[in-house]
Amino acid sequence: MIRIGTRGSRLALWQAHFVQAELRKHGIESELEVIKTQGDRVQHLGFDKLEGKGFFTKEIEDALLEGRVDCAVHSLKDLPTNQPEGLVLAALSYRASVEDVVLIHKDRVVKGQPLWLGEGATIGTSSNRRKAVLRDLHPGLVPVDIRGNVPTRMKKALSGELDAVVLAAAGLERLELDLSELEVIRPSPREFVPAPGQGVMAVQTREDDIEMRKKLSLLHHPVVGECTNVERTVLNLMEGGCSMPLGVYCEKDQLGNYHVWAAYAPDAAAPLRRVQVSRSTRAGLPEEVVSQLLNGTSD
Repeated sequence: MIRIGTRGSRLALWQAHFVQAELRKHGIESELEVIKTQGDRVQHLGFDKLEGKGFFTKEIEDALLEGRVDCAVHSLKDLPTNQPEGLVLAALSYRASVEDVVLIHKDRVVKGQPLWLGEGATIGTSSNRRKAVLRDLHPGLVPVDIRGNVPTRMKKALSGELDAVVLAAAGLERLELDLSELEVIRPSPREFVPAPGQGVMAVQTREDDIEMRKKLSLLHHPVVGECTNVERTVLNLMEGGCSMPLGVYCEKDQLGNYHVWAAYAPDAAAPLRRVQVSRSTRAGLPEEVVSQLLNGTSD
C-alpha cells in the first residue's frame, strides 16, 4: 500500500484523489496522509512575507525524506525549482486550463473597460505576478491581498466584499465550482501570462526508491514535462520563487516547435517587460527568454 502525502485543502485532496485513481488503473492501491504546511498555517501574511521558498511543500517533503510517506502530490507551480537533496519528480499530470480567470461581482461589471473593471475597482490576489500583470493591463485597479482556499477567495467577489478576484482556471474546473453568479473573464495566457507549471500536478518521491519511481512513471505526460521544464528553467535562471513577479508559458505545436510567452517585473509595482520567443528546439530556449527579460536582447 503506497502512502501519498498531500495538503488538506479541497483542491489538494482532489489532486491526491486523482493520482490515487490513476494508480488504481494500474492495479496499485494507496492511502492518503494529510500534512499541514507553513502556507496552510499562516493565513494572515502575503506570500512575499513568508520566509524562504516552498511554504506549501516543505513539511510534505520532510515527511518523504523521513519515510513517513512514499510519494507526494503537489501543484507544480508551488514547488521550488531545485528539489531537496534525495527527492525527484517522478511524474507530471495532464495540464488543465492554464489561464488565470477574473471573477467579477455582477453589479461591478464595466463593459468597455479593460478586464470589464472600472477605475479604482478592488481586485483580490496575493500573487505579485498577478498584481504586476493587472497593473500592466489596467493601471487603475486596486489589488487587495487575499489568502485562503479557492472557494474562500471566490466568495470575496461573490459577496461583494471585493469587486473581483483572480484565480487559476485549473482549480475552479477541478473543484467544479458554480460561477453562474459571477461575470467570468478569461484573458489569454499569452497576455495574462500564468505561473510556471500552472495547471499541472507533480508527483514527487525519493531518488533512491527506484521501484516507486517506476510505478509513478506510468502517470507521466512527456509533452507537459517538456513545456513545464522550459518554464521552470526560466524561473530557476531568474532565481525566483513563488513571490517573484514572473509569468512563463510554453506551448509545443504540432510541428514540434516551442513557443514561450513571458512577463517579468522587478517588483509588483514596476513596469512589466514582455517577451515572446519561438524555437524548433528546447536547447538554449530558457536562456534566450531570460536574456530578453533582463536585458531586452537576444543571445
